[in-house]
Amino acid sequence: MSNLIRGISENGGVVFYGVDSTELVRRMEQIHKTSAVTSAALGRLLTAASMMGVMLKNESDSITLRVKGGGPAGLVLAVADGKGCVKGYVENPCVDVPDRPDGKLNVGAAVGRDGTLSVVRDLGLKEPYVGQIPLVSGEIAEDITSYYAVSEQIPTVCALGVLVAPDLTVSCAGGYILQLLPGASEEEISRLEANVAAMPPITSLLQEGYTPERIMERVMDGFAPQVLDSHTVSYQCDCSQARVERALLSLGREELQRLKEEEGTVEVTCQFCDKVYSVDVERLLKGLSDKKSGE
Repeated sequence: MSNLIRGISENGGVVFYGVDSTELVRRMEQIHKTSAVTSAALGRLLTAASMMGVMLKNESDSITLRVKGGGPAGLVLAVADGKGCVKGYVENPCVDVPDRPDGKLNVGAAVGRDGTLSVVRDLGLKEPYVGQIPLVSGEIAEDITSYYAVSEQIPTVCALGVLVAPDLTVSCAGGYILQLLPGASEEEISRLEANVAAMPPITSLLQEGYTPERIMERVMDGFAPQVLDSHTVSYQCDCSQARVERALLSLGREELQRLKEEEGTVEVTCQFCDKVYSVDVERLLKGLSDKKSGE
């Protein structure tokens, strides 16, 4: 479990979202067996998705972040529900690239910079809301910041971090999103910019024992912030036998008949949690026939 908070400045002009996502990113690494740089890439995206999830109005709503940058990691995808719980996937989890000149993991090189960040909000309506921007750096945080500026016209600061140990386990992970609401004064903007510029990397703060509340107090120094609510978030996959069977049924009778003749029993692996489901195709076809005859 990980802790996520939502806060606001005393005058209501600045909103803060912050999360210690260490446990959920650790769970992701255990499932997907990611390399150091793909742990950082997917871990950052999951962290951002978790915070963006709690921005949704209803717990049943969901948000999907898709990063396709043309790099060797391939597609990086994260899905969050309205409670901030997440699941994710990276196309090539074992990719390795040289570190940046400063010795840090080169997430931008692994993800690539020639592509897009897509944000899909499923609010239970007929069609989901889809926003898409060109990638800025592939480092994830800068791309999230750009998305809000371009697609939502909301001045935003996003900071994300994942620290990976030499044995490839996740030491810590977390992030925050700051958003300016309409009506902020120039003085407030300047004060906030100075606070952000003075902030150490998020992983340095987490290593020092900072909680999301303490991170909020530091980055919003001078704004008298208050916590509005808190959430316990985790890496959580909602796959099931029934969902897998519905997906297979959507292939149609002809394709199912082919699968029955070629394989009989189909094994489907969930891309989010690696759970394997075994499906008797003949049983699915019989169910279709029974349903048709009963109409």
